[in-house]
Amino acid sequence: MVKRGFVNRMQSTPGKLSNRVAAVLSRFSGPAGLENEAPRDAWLENCLRGLPSGSTILDAGAGTQRCRRFCSHLKYMSQDFCEYDGRGDGSALHSGDWEYGSTDIVSDITSIPRPDASFDAVMAIEVLEHLPDPLSALREFERLLKHGGHLILTAPFCSLTHQSPYHFASGFNSYWYTFHLPALGFRVLELETNGNFFEFLAQEIRRTSSVARRYTSVTSSLSDRLVAAAALRMMARMSRHDTGSAELLCYGYHVHAVKV
Repeated sequence: MVKRGFVNRMQSTPGKLSNRVAAVLSRFSGPAGLENEAPRDAWLENCLRGLPSGSTILDAGAGTQRCRRFCSHLKYMSQDFCEYDGRGDGSALHSGDWEYGSTDIVSDITSIPRPDASFDAVMAIEVLEHLPDPLSALREFERLLKHGGHLILTAPFCSLTHQSPYHFASGFNSYWYTFHLPALGFRVLELETNGNFFEFLAQEIRRTSSVARRYTSVTSSLSDRLVAAAALRMMARMSRHDTGSAELLCYGYHVHAVKV
């Protein structure tokens, strides 16, 4: 129990002490809600490492080509429509900075100007939610892949609006992949969850202060921060003992399939 007098005194302390308090609260909170991107990158790196050296790979919807670093042993080609500028329509979440670099193919992702069976592998990493018609994109990937070629996908199960107006789906359930991929001629080799119910809630708790600053007139008080820290600590404890809550909610899915 934190005494009210302590909270009131801490709310009026100088910035340096406030920073110390923030550091203490961060340690107290634990790591829940912080591990979204890193496990995805680790999974992708491991998946790509398993492809034979010299294989041709298309990075569809490559954006800033951040996944290229995992493809040094592959013949890498990037594709994007190159219309998002980091600011979009100014609504919801945006990166601000966005550099495509040298994109090999500038086209619609559902109509990529390459012959049938051009690639040994196609990856689309955190792309599907930004497509008005993701099924047409999957059909195009199937066309571009050689027989036995690898399809590597990640997408959120639940996501906030971002990169608008190019955000068309909040996410995809596991059943979306297990229904559509076999129907399009793929065999699913791996379908892995990223995070779980408690990790996802913790991620959103961590966003609360910034969302409140933008969309309300409320400034988080020290007591608010203490409550959030306690909630995050609880989420961390629940996550450590999780036995399958990802079937309810998670960050997203990592999918590896082959064309059969």
